[in-house]
Amino acid sequence: MESNKDIYILAIESSCDETAAAVVKNGRTILSNVISSQIALHTIYGGVVPEIASRKHIEKINQVINQALDEAKVALDDIDAIGVTYGPGLVGALLVGVAEAKAIAFARKIPLVGVHHIEGHISANYIENKELEPPFICLVVSGGHTHLVVVNDYGKYEVIGKTRDDAAGEAFDKVARAIGLGYPGGPKIDKISKEGNPYAIKFPVAKVEGAPLDFSFSGLKSAVLNHINMCQMKNIEINTADIAASFQQAVVEALVSRGMEACEMYGMKKFAIAGGVASNSAIRQAFAKECEERNISFYYPSPIFCTDNGAMIGVAAYYEYINGVTHGYDLNAVPGLKLGERI
Repeated sequence: MESNKDIYILAIESSCDETAAAVVKNGRTILSNVISSQIALHTIYGGVVPEIASRKHIEKINQVINQALDEAKVALDDIDAIGVTYGPGLVGALLVGVAEAKAIAFARKIPLVGVHHIEGHISANYIENKELEPPFICLVVSGGHTHLVVVNDYGKYEVIGKTRDDAAGEAFDKVARAIGLGYPGGPKIDKISKEGNPYAIKFPVAKVEGAPLDFSFSGLKSAVLNHINMCQMKNIEINTADIAASFQQAVVEALVSRGMEACEMYGMKKFAIAGGVASNSAIRQAFAKECEERNISFYYPSPIFCTDNGAMIGVAAYYEYINGVTHGYDLNAVPGLKLGERI
């Protein structure tokens, strides 16, 4: 491969409820990043409905790809490879993106690169932090995942900690529903927490015996529900802002303590966060403060690159492609794909 030639990746992401496409140049320059969100569609159901998500992806996928190419001012003839999320995620949603990517790759005889969704989230950190290179530790916090990962190299990941039950984002959604904020829970709790006292209620921060870097959020979620029930039984006024702020504080403590412990255990001076929950302002501020005190460089993507998007998939696909990783037309959706697994 010519080292002086610009490499253009068209990337597709459809793992959950965002239909997204992007054009990425040389792995770190985003020429376009188009996202069609379905949040309004799913809000009335209190969460993502897989069948509705799949149907909407089918409606929107050609539109977002054409828009991404137009905004980037490139044609399919300029594209060197197609990157697509093939797992983990909702199987029907993933299949829409994978089928589209395979069709374009086959029709245009362009290499196909399947991308792991979580590797995409981690790779979002390369977009705005041009100086960031492996190795570093990354905390992935999203609706479905809470992972502590050592990024040893591009495409080489070692999971050193994970949740034993609920993901952090899942806990945010469930608590938001319990206190009447609705869906999506993360941004709503973040907003209302600014009006509450994070130390009003002492909620538990669980430790997993024998696994100091693992997380557990189901007990915290239960503690919030128990507090609400107790208030109702005793006719005590429920302070939604205080509950939200105190819950969020417990999540922050769990994430920050494990993250900093991982840096210490592995002797790392670079720490990054990724995933939808990584856009939470309290989490960002707490990590920024701790990292500064410990002389650790702290990296995080802008909120638009924290949620599901095509740009992060394009970045991950670029590093796979230049390392010689491509896939055949038998590439399939793998809804339960684990981080570090290769199909």
